[in-house]
Amino acid sequence: MPPVAEHVPTGTDIMDQLANLCKASADSLRLMILRVLRGESYGVQELTYIFDMIQSRMSHHLKVLANAELVATRKEGTFVFYRRPLISVDDPHHSLKLSLLESIDHVVLPADVAERMAAVREDRGRSSLSFFDKNASRIQENQDLIATYDQYESCMQELIDASALPGTASVLEVGPGKGDLLAQLCTQFTAVHALDNSEEMLSQTRTAMEARGIRSLHYHRGSPEDALARGLRLDLVVVNMVLHHMASPAACFETCRQLLNPAGLLLVADLKAHNQTWVRETCGDLWLGFEPEDLTNWANAVGLKEGQRIFLGLKNGFSLQMRLFHLP
Repeated sequence: MPPVAEHVPTGTDIMDQLANLCKASADSLRLMILRVLRGESYGVQELTYIFDMIQSRMSHHLKVLANAELVATRKEGTFVFYRRPLISVDDPHHSLKLSLLESIDHVVLPADVAERMAAVREDRGRSSLSFFDKNASRIQENQDLIATYDQYESCMQELIDASALPGTASVLEVGPGKGDLLAQLCTQFTAVHALDNSEEMLSQTRTAMEARGIRSLHYHRGSPEDALARGLRLDLVVVNMVLHHMASPAACFETCRQLLNPAGLLLVADLKAHNQTWVRETCGDLWLGFEPEDLTNWANAVGLKEGQRIFLGLKNGFSLQMRLFHLP
């Protein structure tokens, strides 16, 4: 069978695309939707709540933006999330789209919209916290269905070693679970902190560490925002397999960046995007992994630069990404 010829956009195609782009951007509400999507993905019902409008109207605006390739969709089971697309350098309207989004990003969100966005994040956070408080006794067993730490331990150690931090560095792990990585950090650094917003999970971490004979840890109950408010500053923040539980992954990057000392490092290990929807109920996942570009964009948006990275495929079909980010 002869190969299918690749469609090359004609001048008419490009002009039609430009017309769609102009149509989509010629509406203040659609521009505000793009502003809200600056650093976060939202479902249509969440956007309906944020903008206080009926769903059919919101769906219409999202369809117009999608036709202009100003939003991208990602289906997670029965959920569809909308986000800003990656703009290819080969896009004939690359410069125009970047300029448009840059202009939008300078707009201050209306107070009521910002308040409802915060309410959505809080609702996501409550759902996640409730799951972990209720399922603390079996959460590690469920998490091991996806990946056990020994499957990627050597990769994480390689990245930590690559950071070349001194033994006196201050280190924080967010959501340490039963503490496999935490124990490893304690062998390398003298000032190690454990942070979890679930009292039940933090108690399990403490018990596991004491069983290992490790008692020189600093334990903190709360979120990364709470750690920042308490004045904690660190040389390395590790977010290991917990970003997909975060109400706002983009906000996590922002907070972790503020937690870092000059020349500090952020190490993130998480799943690449997948379609295994059972993890929502079984493991309490809010997100079905992430595209590598998502992590890069969230880091760049808060002034973090990408360092070394490792991608690892697992036999059960999941893939892991381990990423090191640093302050310039």
